[in-house]
Amino acid sequence: MAAVTAPRQDGPPDRGPKQDRSRATRQRLLEAAVACLAEHGWAGSTVAVVAERAGVSRGAAQHHFPTREDLFTAAVEYVAEERSQALRALPTDDRAQTVAALVGLYTGPLFRAALQLWVAASNEEQLRARVTELEARVGRESHRIAVELLGADESRPGVRETVQGLLDMARGLGLATLLTDDTTRRARVVAQWARLIDEALGDGR
Repeated sequence: MAAVTAPRQDGPPDRGPKQDRSRATRQRLLEAAVACLAEHGWAGSTVAVVAERAGVSRGAAQHHFPTREDLFTAAVEYVAEERSQALRALPTDDRAQTVAALVGLYTGPLFRAALQLWVAASNEEQLRARVTELEARVGRESHRIAVELLGADESRPGVRETVQGLLDMARGLGLATLLTDDTTRRARVVAQWARLIDEALGDGR
């Protein structure tokens, strides 16, 4: 009698759970890197410190991110995308709320982490090119989202500069927040800018 053979299985085995764990580990590392950079600065944010905060081994961290520069530039880019998605979900019928949300992009942990990267990049040639390219992409995306949320018609003279001026102002408010709790003064400035933006853009929705 012919031997009974097991049914043939086509394709590789299911690796879903392993891939899920890998993605979860990567996300923990990215979030830990941003938190460490914002709290301890570039000098105090080593791969070992980030790995410990994320609850993974240093070897696991280096498996996902072979170099320190890989880890931190990826971390800031990851959180920038998370914040961009949150901004895209905002209602667009209230410009004052939109202006406040855009300013918030520059006054949280992401901005503090990015600032530490800028300072480090000013002294490290290898890091500078990567951070410059990253910031250019983040800046373009922030401007594009701001235009969409504000209903700005950039074909009108001065509108593009008005939107960019808002983002530049938000960056300045973010710098002030690094040293002191600037909440009260920032709220007044944001309210005034919301009025100016509304006057400058008009009913462009």
